[in-house]
Amino acid sequence: MHSPALVYHPCYSLLELPERHRYPIGKYQWLYQRLQDIGAPPEIFHQPDPIHPSQLHHTHCPEYITQLCRGQLDAKAMRRIGFPWSAQLIERSLTSLGGTLLTAQLAMQQGMALHLSGGYHHAFYAEGSGFCLFNDLVFAARSLQQQGVKRIVIFDLDVHQGDGTALLVADDPSIITCSVHCEKNFPYRKQQSDWDLSLPATIQDDDYLQQVEQALHCLLNWFQPELVIYDAGVDCHQQDELGHFQLSTNTLFQRDLLVLSSCQQRQIPVAAVIGGGYQRDLAALTQLHLQLFKAAFTLNDLALASKIKT
Repeated sequence: MHSPALVYHPCYSLLELPERHRYPIGKYQWLYQRLQDIGAPPEIFHQPDPIHPSQLHHTHCPEYITQLCRGQLDAKAMRRIGFPWSAQLIERSLTSLGGTLLTAQLAMQQGMALHLSGGYHHAFYAEGSGFCLFNDLVFAARSLQQQGVKRIVIFDLDVHQGDGTALLVADDPSIITCSVHCEKNFPYRKQQSDWDLSLPATIQDDDYLQQVEQALHCLLNWFQPELVIYDAGVDCHQQDELGHFQLSTNTLFQRDLLVLSSCQQRQIPVAAVIGGGYQRDLAALTQLHLQLFKAAFTLNDLALASKIKT
């Protein structure tokens, strides 16, 4: 066995935001540095190139793409996204899209790949929302379709429903969407995924894992996808400032191990993105995102896995 491919670009955290901005932009660099600290070999890291905006035409409205990239969206639309416009923001977004696409391509080649960014599931066809400019999950799925992949599952365990994802592929039976999320949380107007599990904020760790396992195994056994794109958001953790679940760190690890091992056992390629996570304490937040990598290393490199705390 060998370590899974990891995808990262330094620009992910190189975005100047107003002081006390809600988005923890530094977490990507912290995560990369922590993986280096535990001895993740340099050769497993891959650096993506930014995509060209025209590559997004199969996912988003061309007029929206042009206006956003040129800084011509009105103030209301930018407030809905949640970031002030800058050329840096666009470059970072296009690079992260390239990163999720590269992660999916590497997963098809190697069986498993993890992106140190991604999960921008609130972006719709002609508008952004909730810190999401473009939908990298759907973009990667559509791009892999063009490369011959016929059945794809987007399995979204971010605490917030993947509303943009659900609506973007609502009419495409070859891309199945599943969202397991908190019923009373953003977005307040939910869309209809192929499989939605809206769970109460009071759900306990064991019940949550059971619900995730049942949904995942039903999807894998019924749809038999050629690729799973997994959004491993950690904003369902008990210390998250924008989530309402009370899940433990160990539950995040067990959840990620369940998803990755279920795909590996069935020889289904899995491309994972780190998704949402909102704490101002970047060290604590990084430790939560590391659970995805601990799960992947547990399946492929126990020596590295042992260096990450649960």
